[in-house]
This record gives sequence, C-alpha cells and structure tokens, in this order.
Amino acid sequence: MALRITTWNVNSVRLRLASLERLVRAVDPDVLCLQETKVRNDLFPLADLEALGLRHHVLHGQPGYHGVAVFAKLPFDDAQTVAWCGRDDCRHVRLRLPGGIDLHNLYVPAGGQIPDPEVNPKFAHKLQFLAALVDWFRTGFDPDRRAVLLGDLNIAPLASDVWNHKALLRVVTHTPIEIAALAALQRAHRWIDAVRRFIPPSERLFTWWSYRAADWQAADRGRRLDHVWVTPNLAGCLIGAEVLRAARSWPQPSDHVPVTVALMDG
Repeated sequence: MALRITTWNVNSVRLRLASLERLVRAVDPDVLCLQETKVRNDLFPLADLEALGLRHHVLHGQPGYHGVAVFAKLPFDDAQTVAWCGRDDCRHVRLRLPGGIDLHNLYVPAGGQIPDPEVNPKFAHKLQFLAALVDWFRTGFDPDRRAVLLGDLNIAPLASDVWNHKALLRVVTHTPIEIAALAALQRAHRWIDAVRRFIPPSERLFTWWSYRAADWQAADRGRRLDHVWVTPNLAGCLIGAEVLRAARSWPQPSDHVPVTVALMDG
C-alpha cells in the first residue's frame, strides 16, 4: 500500500484554506504535516481540513507564532507534543502511523538575521534546539524503529539548495555552523534525505522564496528549507518525491511550497 506524506510550512493556516483544498486535490496526501500554523488549538479551522478527508489530527498551536499540526486519512497512535530547550513554543509533534512508522513533524527556529550566537539569542537558540535533537535521537530513540522526520528545518545544507552558495555562506540558513548542526542531526539517527534520493544533489532545488522579490520566478533566489528524512530501514520503501513549486504562485501564497514523499509500505 502506498503512503503519501506531505509537509508544508503554511505560514498561517487560516490564510491558506483555499490553498490547502487545492493542495489536497493536486497531491492527495494520506498524511499532511503543517508548520507555522499561527493559531490556538481551539481556533484551528478543523472542519475545513476534515471536509477534505483528513479526519484524524493532532494540533500543537499558539496565537500568532509557530505551531505544528498533523492531519491524516487514517487513525494514528501515541500522539505527543514535545518541548525543547525549556520552551513550549509549539515546534514538534510526534506520533505513530499505521504500520508502526514513527512520524516527527518539526519546525526548527529560524535563527534571526545575525549568524553569531554570542550576539544573537535567536541564533543561539536555533543551535541549542538542534543540539538537543541530536542528543535525543542519538541516545533516546530506538535505532530499529522505522521513522520519518520532516518539516521546516530552516537550513539549506547543500550548495544546490540555495540560489548562490558563496553569497549565502554568511546568511542564516546556509552558514557552515548551521550546516554542520544539521549534518550532526542527520548522523544521529542515520537519517536519509528522501527527496534527494529522487532529485539528485547536483540539481538545484528550492522550497522557499522570499516575499521581498517583485517577481519570485524571474529572480528564483530560493532555498531548500523544507525536508523529509527517513530511517535506513524505510529507504527501500521510497517510491517518489515531489516539490510542488507551482504552489508559490497560487493566490495569497505561503513563502514555502509543499514537499511530498511516497512510500510503499506493506
């Protein structure tokens, strides 16, 4: 049975309801993971998502900032919210999908503008958040369990993940210290970059374009900030991946676009 999992930093779920309907028609995900929902749980537009056939959910939201959510066609188990670095700022939901696959939906802190943890507390928090994840996956997670880690990880690790590698080495999301931190997280549980299994690392690939560009397509100054990783014991189940670039041109768009991975599980 094929399982389609989509991740999208929706950048305010209540502003993207028409786009969510369009996404579900285009991709038909079995599991939809959202980041930056920007709404309290009691105000989340649940009926709109349920009307799209995604009747099972877990929400972890707050007003105005951050927030993650997972919606699925089928029931799932053991849903939990996770807080890191002593802050319950709604950045991580974990659950168990049918077939015994653990799913981690993450929204890694952006890190502010200055890539120096000594002068920028937001950047320091980003590095601390990643270090805490590394420790947990290295020591507190069953290495034999099948798992998917996805979301807006707010780092573009490869030279082909940014529009200009040299120009962005001093820009938050592509600095060497962030790339090293993300690599440490990937090694902590031997995660495999599912999207790059199908779209080779030599090919430029972006999932985010700034709102500041008058014509984002013409400028094409993007970054690949949104990722889907799987454990090695799921790698052989991967059957496809898609970045829905067209969504950046939909009316009232998010600055991110959805990323979908398909697995054959059985």
